[in-house]
Amino acid sequence: MKIIMAGGTGFLGENLEKYFKEKGAQVYILTRKPKRSNEMYWDARTLGKWKDSMEGTDVLINLTGKSVDCRYNEKNKEEIYKSRIDSTKVLQQAVDQCITKPKIWLNASSATIYIHSETHLNTEENGIIGDDFSMNICKNWEKEFFKMNNEQTRKVALRTSIVLGNNGGAFPKLQMITRFGLGGKQGRGQQKVSWIHIDDFCKAVEWVINHEDMSGTVNVTAPNPVSNEDLMKKMRKHLKIPFGLNAPVWQLEVASLFLNTETELLLKSRNVYPEKLIKAEFQFTYPELDKALQHLSKN
Repeated sequence: MKIIMAGGTGFLGENLEKYFKEKGAQVYILTRKPKRSNEMYWDARTLGKWKDSMEGTDVLINLTGKSVDCRYNEKNKEEIYKSRIDSTKVLQQAVDQCITKPKIWLNASSATIYIHSETHLNTEENGIIGDDFSMNICKNWEKEFFKMNNEQTRKVALRTSIVLGNNGGAFPKLQMITRFGLGGKQGRGQQKVSWIHIDDFCKAVEWVINHEDMSGTVNVTAPNPVSNEDLMKKMRKHLKIPFGLNAPVWQLEVASLFLNTETELLLKSRNVYPEKLIKAEFQFTYPELDKALQHLSKN
């Protein structure tokens, strides 16, 4: 199987590359800073030599996008938006020029597309999509992705939740604050956290590729969201840290200024359920947070 990953040098891309290479796939990465033989230069905006590699590829995965872990000033907002829209647009141009088009194109999206909800469980079918900066980014991203359709290429938008792994993403940061004794609840602590273990994320991507009846939007998240308070309690338990100071909203606002980030990343309630994966009988290795943290804490 030939896989091309755009923006594949981050946490998710590195893990997907390793996962598929171990299964014998050829994986090529589109990146601004190519360093290895399987990496090709692209600027995520314009067509280049990389487009020739699209011909006859089995799988195209687009993970490109400026990290949302930053202050939402006008400059960063524009970069977050343009990096997602421009990369999707130019990949579509490349696909259009292929004689033998990719069989499947998976485009990153986010579980943040759904409204803040502590009670309503958002599935792909009944999920409530709101109207703020983060949700509008996701809406426009998916709109650009699904704008053009052809019969040769199946399209799937991966509405991914917080991915937990040891080599990147949220887990090392959660570990650090817990070990420093700051692992109490954040804000009211009732906001829901939708999460998925990195191994299940990779497995779910493979599952979607192999199941031709799966298309459109797919929630890539474990089936059991937890409250922020429960998450931090379980972090303390698995790291054997007896206490954790709570952080009220005003403290988080001050801290986010110093850490150059936004409190939304901690306080927004993401209450998301992977209905399509469950109905397709996908088996999670880590359906429960305890099992996931137990595995991650050991490694």
